[in-house]
Amino acid sequence: MAETKNQQGFVFAGKKRSSTGQDGGDDFIVANKKSMLSTGLPSIWEDPAASLASARHEFGEHGGVNMSIEASATFTVMEPETMRRMFSGELGPDRDFFIYSRHFNPTVLNLGRQMAALEGTEAAYCTASGMSAISSVLLQLCSSGGHVVASRTLYGGTHALLTHFLPRACNITTTFVDINDHEMVKNAVVEGQTKVLYFESMSNPTLTVANIPDLSRIAHEKGVKVVVDNTFAPMVLSPAKLGADVVVHSISKFISGGADIIAGAVCGPANLVNSMMDLQHGALMLLGPTMNAKVAFELSERIPHLGLRMKEHCHRAMVYATKMKKLGLNVIYPGLEDHPQHELLKSMANKEYGFGGLLCIDMETEEKANRLMNHLQNCTQFGFMAVSLGYYETLMSCSGSSTSSELNDEEQALAGISPGLVRMSVGFVGTLAQKWSQFEKAFSRLQDSELYKN
Repeated sequence: MAETKNQQGFVFAGKKRSSTGQDGGDDFIVANKKSMLSTGLPSIWEDPAASLASARHEFGEHGGVNMSIEASATFTVMEPETMRRMFSGELGPDRDFFIYSRHFNPTVLNLGRQMAALEGTEAAYCTASGMSAISSVLLQLCSSGGHVVASRTLYGGTHALLTHFLPRACNITTTFVDINDHEMVKNAVVEGQTKVLYFESMSNPTLTVANIPDLSRIAHEKGVKVVVDNTFAPMVLSPAKLGADVVVHSISKFISGGADIIAGAVCGPANLVNSMMDLQHGALMLLGPTMNAKVAFELSERIPHLGLRMKEHCHRAMVYATKMKKLGLNVIYPGLEDHPQHELLKSMANKEYGFGGLLCIDMETEEKANRLMNHLQNCTQFGFMAVSLGYYETLMSCSGSSTSSELNDEEQALAGISPGLVRMSVGFVGTLAQKWSQFEKAFSRLQDSELYKN
């Protein structure tokens, strides 16, 4: 479906363009063929909510307020010569010419524009999973013999990718560092070999906050690209506006919000995203982690209320963390003043979104962690024992034996992951008073059982 634009920047259905016609009216998508995925945003970026509100709005083929789903795997052309011109790169999605949905799909393209607006980047491309987004970026930026400097504290799947898969399959090695030790970061960079500095804006699961501006300066002085996983902090932090080159997401988490979709995104410069879709050299194009158009449509309908959801996730996390601390629990939450990076996060965060929707409780041992979670789920229904995060219900897991189990004991110790660390993704269902009462009852039962046991 071709598109036309009115004076307000809304995009309506239009007649399919001819490849022989002159196209001077779609500068909303492309500037000199620079960005196939451009958001069309003004040059001044305010915050994620304002950016999303300023992005183009797709209407449906018949005037529906929601865009149509382009469920086609392949696309037709009006003239035979057009196909040759598309495969040569002369015509592309910037002028509404599509080849095949593993390459570009209009519905997925629209979600990419939303993700670019959310993160304040030139472009974005959405993938079938967060891990496919991460692996594709690293494979695009690093060749055989390349080197990555990465935080010691990462999602277990990412750590395994860097520790085991990339060295074995691609001859790409990684040096793991304490991301808060900037001298250690500098010393780990190998001139001419290190291509990427990789870290999470808020680490999984320890909630360590990275100093994105300083780390970006360190990397850029040495000619190294900065890739930041912002899965834990959409809306809260905007890494690209703080100096990062590329932002990756597991959209499956907060952005989806329903624990029903697996998806990812790469947000960054248009030249990088387009290179990842190159027909002969693009990691995304050739590895094929394609997002289904129906999934893209569902996600595009959830992003507009992400800001509201994040504010409530963060608000409740702050309330719970404060109350849990008063109960004598060892709570880790960046919103608490005793968190080592509390002031740093305040200085970097977008206003009014809070300090994140996750908190941790260190119960010291896995046995105690499991007893707490058992009471919270099976006695008072405070939340569910499940991995993942960003769901409207509270989700709990003991990280060392679940989402960080890819790290061995020594690696977990270096990452600061206690055997009894309970990662809690705070939901927003029910009233706050109701849910807190459920927590208190479970904790009281836990204390009684501990006394009885002793």
